[in-house]
Amino acid sequence: MAQDMSIDSYLSQGGKLTNPTNVPPRYRAELMKMMATFVDSELAGAAGFADVINAGPGIKERIAAAKIVLEKTDNADAVLQLLGEFGADTARYATSHPWTARLPRDAEPGTRRSEHDMRLSVLNYPLSGWADAVTMNLCMGLAVGEQLAEMQKVSYQPLADAIRKVAPIEARHVELAAEGLAQLVEQGQGDAISESVAYWRPRIEPIFGDVPDDRFEQLKKWGLRHRTNGELGGSWRSRLDESFDKIGLAG
Repeated sequence: MAQDMSIDSYLSQGGKLTNPTNVPPRYRAELMKMMATFVDSELAGAAGFADVINAGPGIKERIAAAKIVLEKTDNADAVLQLLGEFGADTARYATSHPWTARLPRDAEPGTRRSEHDMRLSVLNYPLSGWADAVTMNLCMGLAVGEQLAEMQKVSYQPLADAIRKVAPIEARHVELAAEGLAQLVEQGQGDAISESVAYWRPRIEPIFGDVPDDRFEQLKKWGLRHRTNGELGGSWRSRLDESFDKIGLAG
């Protein structure tokens, strides 16, 4: 207990942990949950996007979509290797869940498909065609950007280092989505994009749901959180509105 308290004090003063051997049990549980949510979300996101590669209107679009699938899977693997250091079965992980499984398209926002994996709830909903996939990629990519900015500051140094490498890759996916949407607007698909925004926005919102104050304060003391979900959500909404303003659409 004294050792745990000593580590808690160290973390509350901005200290960093560098390997699993000196990680307190409760901190370990929260850290593993954070990493598993990232891995599962990347794998589920890649699986969903893989299904629409051939819906791309041209070769360049299909190549870009395939690259996104590859890079999301690679990003998942980078953090999965860290989970392996905590005992996760990395060899079987990728086949342990039905990553392509989805809810019906009309399922209510915030619905969870199952508890079989720890993907973010938004990734339980299916894509519906190319324009919808590109729209979702922009909306969700901006939300992921907020989360990754937070994760780059976590007190578990190996995770922070891994996310610093992942973040610019995910940011590029957002840029590709913005470019793709601009082209679709020029082609007269603005109404379809607006419908997709209206569909995805309330399904992404739950990512930034309330965290009990006492839990957030504990995570903050451990250096696992820094900004509240309210702050992250506010920043996401501003960036989303700005992105759609640039391409001439209301977000």
